[in-house]
Amino acid sequence: MKIGCLQFAPKLGQVNENIRRADDLLEGTLSSELDLLVLPELAFSGYNFPNLKAITPLLEPTSAGISSEWARRTAARLNCIVAVGYPEITPEGRRYNTVVSISPDGTVAASYRKSFLYYTDETWASEGDTGFYNGAIGSLGQVCMGICMDINPRRFEAPWSAYEFANHCVDSDAPLVVLSMAWLTRLLPQQLLATSTQPDLETLNYWLERFMPVVQSEREGGTVMVMANRCGTEPGMVAGVSQGVDDEGNEVVGYAGTSCVLTVEQGEIRIFDILGKGEERLLRVDTTEPPQFALRARASA
Repeated sequence: MKIGCLQFAPKLGQVNENIRRADDLLEGTLSSELDLLVLPELAFSGYNFPNLKAITPLLEPTSAGISSEWARRTAARLNCIVAVGYPEITPEGRRYNTVVSISPDGTVAASYRKSFLYYTDETWASEGDTGFYNGAIGSLGQVCMGICMDINPRRFEAPWSAYEFANHCVDSDAPLVVLSMAWLTRLLPQQLLATSTQPDLETLNYWLERFMPVVQSEREGGTVMVMANRCGTEPGMVAGVSQGVDDEGNEVVGYAGTSCVLTVEQGEIRIFDILGKGEERLLRVDTTEPPQFALRARASA
């Protein structure tokens, strides 16, 4: 399978500019070079909106807004399935943090609404109404799909060992797990800039810890996992708490990048490829080729 993760740094609220940036990064990508292209959570709207009023002008109708239309054009051009995150509003006025997957023929292959909300989501979105996603997505076959906070304990209140999303993946026995993310980092903006081409290993280790049931499962053939995160910074704080300041002294949040594609089987983790914290580019992986790195997982305490 040929998988692409488009890691870039969307600017908050600048939808058209963010779409142009995505198109620039995909320029030169040819038809049939990918089977699946995954973009970050809320890829074109940006993520760190302080309240409902701020995000309301950017809410998009279900599978029919500017993000979905971009996905249709791109899926047709590249002849692959495109998954993109966007802020959804239903005809009934319900709001969700959603990822839509579009087939090359323009049809909706899957739509998933984020189940576990982060603090920022809770200011404007409802929890998804269908549970974690598991189903066939076009030519990809059976897929489990999640969005960022889904891999954490619900509201950070459930036991760490509940592993809600990871156990869902094990129970589903899906060979492919796809995550669209806007995962924050604890690093300051200056640290991100200084180490932009290096992965955020603290973040990667955390992701792997949250998937320990999948890593240690005995599923024959293993499981391919796709983490498509964003990078860069955005203005604001999280739940009123400062995450850092930029060189001008403004409050900002930083994102971890580190998008990767890996395969796990019986405690062994093999990474096909991984991006740095601040790299803006298309990560392309062919899962029929040998992974570049191998790790051995440690059991959680």
